Amino acid sequence: MPRKIRELIADLLAAGFSDRSGKGSHRNFVHSRVARPITISGNPGDDAKRYQERAVNRAIEESTS
Repeated sequence: MPRKIRELIADLLAAGFSDRSGKGSHRNFVHSRVARPITISGNPGDDAKRYQERAVNRAIEESTS
């Protein structure tokens, strides 16, 4: 079962990312050690797409290394 958008957001915030806001249902998260901002689209209750889960996992790995 896919994770929810709210779970991805919680993971990013727990890893030290800041919500830079966005337009509509898009949210941009930035971290000082990650080169690019991570954009998450969708409402908090929506199922996350596989590419969104991969992007979040890679960004969290990059921020800890």
